[in-house]
Amino acid sequence: MPEPVLLVIAHGSRDPRHAATVHALVRRVRARRPGLRVETGFLDFNVPSVSGVLESLAAEGVRDVVALPLLLTRAFHAKSDIPAVLGQAPARLRIRQAEVLGPSPLLTSALERRLYEAGLSPGDKSSTGVVLASAGSTDPEAIAVIAGIAREWRRAGWCAVRPAFASASLPRTEEAVEALRALGCARVAVAPYVLAPGFLPDRIARGAGVARAEVLADVLGAAPEVCRLLLTRYDEARRPALAALGA
Repeated sequence: MPEPVLLVIAHGSRDPRHAATVHALVRRVRARRPGLRVETGFLDFNVPSVSGVLESLAAEGVRDVVALPLLLTRAFHAKSDIPAVLGQAPARLRIRQAEVLGPSPLLTSALERRLYEAGLSPGDKSSTGVVLASAGSTDPEAIAVIAGIAREWRRAGWCAVRPAFASASLPRTEEAVEALRALGCARVAVAPYVLAPGFLPDRIARGAGVARAEVLADVLGAAPEVCRLLLTRYDEARRPALAALGA
């Protein structure tokens, strides 16, 4: 029996860097697992749309799909938008919605990778405060997840870790940078907890610049850890189906 098709569902953006980053990540996933069919669909702004990809797969005779939200928290898109789109898919398709990517130790590893690429070293941890800067959400569950990641990450040896949000919630990046300085951190690094460039990541970068943070990491993008996590979520979603078939 063929493996289910992996459909990566991205939000989409008017910023062309967003789609380019998503496609780079998907290429890395394909390279990591040759033979697995991986498709990309966007909720808004970019093509192909999620519904268009699902219709094309059904027309080809595909039966099984794992739909994987390219999201870091279970907020509105994961709880409402994506289930609504999947619910309108052609009836012949059997679709499993995978869990969102976060939280995961792999994402924490990817965040640290980006900080080291931006100039930090493991020896800098004890004197460096980190702003965990996310896009923001009105969903209390999503906000609580970000706060929990910051608390857990602090245990990895950083001077301190504070969450910040580019929209919907407070504090903003510049406020978190100033709070870390007030705690006595010798330097402050901003780690964007976002997958791809765009309007909100640019706002995070501006906040880091306004507050004169010493280090600004890149977005998570096509980091190897993110690629591994996509495949982990895919395998978790398809496992119950395999068990039902006695595989």
